[in-house]
Amino acid sequence: MKLYALSVVRKDLKSTTLVSAYDLQAFGYFQRSSIKEFMQFTSQILVERTRANERASVKEQEYVCHVFVRSDSLGGVVISDLEYPQRVVFTLLNKVLEDFSKSFSPNVWKTAQPETLSWPACDKYLEDYQNPRNADAMTKVQAELDETKIILHNTIEDILGRGEKLDDLVDKSEGLTLQSKAFYKTARKTNSCCCIQ
Repeated sequence: MKLYALSVVRKDLKSTTLVSAYDLQAFGYFQRSSIKEFMQFTSQILVERTRANERASVKEQEYVCHVFVRSDSLGGVVISDLEYPQRVVFTLLNKVLEDFSKSFSPNVWKTAQPETLSWPACDKYLEDYQNPRNADAMTKVQAELDETKIILHNTIEDILGRGEKLDDLVDKSEGLTLQSKAFYKTARKTNSCCCIQ
């Protein structure tokens, strides 16, 4: 999962990139400037063509361009790989646009020239969100739940592998009534024909 670009763009007849951050280490050194230029161009086109209060994701080969334009004509674009979770991208865009609008008043960003505003938070957001599990609480919880299922599954498999030891424990147990021991043995015999793989 990878984020390549994050841009804040002013929507207009010809959209203007206000601030942007890029992570282009996956590309060859001599390709980076062309790729950056193309990503900036794509971001501006997407914001121009997206209506206010609308979100969109556009797939292009092995990349996805996610765009969100607010009602005040402030737009955000993230370019990611196909695996990056869409929900996390739009959470990021909401945070970025909110933080940007707190840092710069509309009077400033509505008249700013391209790439003239200094906003280091853009680079920080791009860096922090490279791993969606660390950046997004829901993704982190989902990853922990997936891990718990695997651990639980392994534990059950381990217990199934110790059938004879469990039989010995049942026989020696003083905490189980004779009726419970009989039930266990009957269930064990009934299920012995079934093999769990």
